Amino acid sequence: MTATAAPPVTTAATTRAAKPPGGRLRSWATRAPLLPALVFMVVVTQLPFVATLVISFFDWNALYPQARSFAGLANYTEVLTDPDLRRSVFTTILLTATVVLVSLGLGLGLALLLDRRFPGRGVVRTLLIAPFLLVPVAAALLWKHVLYNPEYGLFNGLLGVVGGPQPDWVSNTPLLAIEASLIWQWTPFMMLILLAGLQSRSPELLEAARIDGANDWQIFRHMTLPHLRRYLELGALLGSIYIVQNFDAVFTITSGGLGTANLPYTVYQSFYQAHENGLASAAGVLVVIGSIIIATFALRVVSSLFREEASRV
Repeated sequence: MTATAAPPVTTAATTRAAKPPGGRLRSWATRAPLLPALVFMVVVTQLPFVATLVISFFDWNALYPQARSFAGLANYTEVLTDPDLRRSVFTTILLTATVVLVSLGLGLGLALLLDRRFPGRGVVRTLLIAPFLLVPVAAALLWKHVLYNPEYGLFNGLLGVVGGPQPDWVSNTPLLAIEASLIWQWTPFMMLILLAGLQSRSPELLEAARIDGANDWQIFRHMTLPHLRRYLELGALLGSIYIVQNFDAVFTITSGGLGTANLPYTVYQSFYQAHENGLASAAGVLVVIGSIIIATFALRVVSSLFREEASRV
């Protein structure tokens, strides 16, 4: 019998030691073009956030700069306990949940329609995407003056033709007016994500299900919806990230009045109107933390989608 020598054990440390200096230089050379973009991102995004985080621990009114003092967590406590600020947090949650859920439902219906072949489908798809391409302020102005205006708005004009009432939409239903404008703008975004999910289904599986006698409802319930679960999650998470930070519609349509002030608008009021830099910074930090939490879940969903697609290849 002859003894066979065991293969040498290779560790990460020995691999790094065995790596030639030229290889390390080559790897740094490939990363070097990314360094300016990384430095720019840090300077533009991270340094201002660090400054905001520092200011949030101070009692700092811009009108009385000499009275600035360290306040610890007092600003965060005030954000979470002040009735007006708590109301803005509740408004932000309600606005985000309503817009995301309704736009997802409408986007799913439109995606199912566009997944079928019919004449002019490309034109219809382009027209449906158009609301999402508008500048947010322009979209809010469109809804406020062209649709909601009680004197010459389209809604009251149509109601006047049939002898209906002439309500002041913004005054009577302020939060609903904002939600409708955001749903109109974000439904195309949800539709695009869900349409991509529908078109990634396997045609062979659908054909096999139809051959086995499954009807359209059974295919939708047992095949389409489970397949779209990750796309629904992705749309909900990405939509939540943006709508939580929405400022344009609230500022343009109601100016934060009538109980429609969300957290970003409250930050604006605290900073530009009350000049409370510390309080506004604390509220802004809370908005960023909430967005980071949602973005973390969104990135996990995106990575799982990539892994799923890679496994099919």
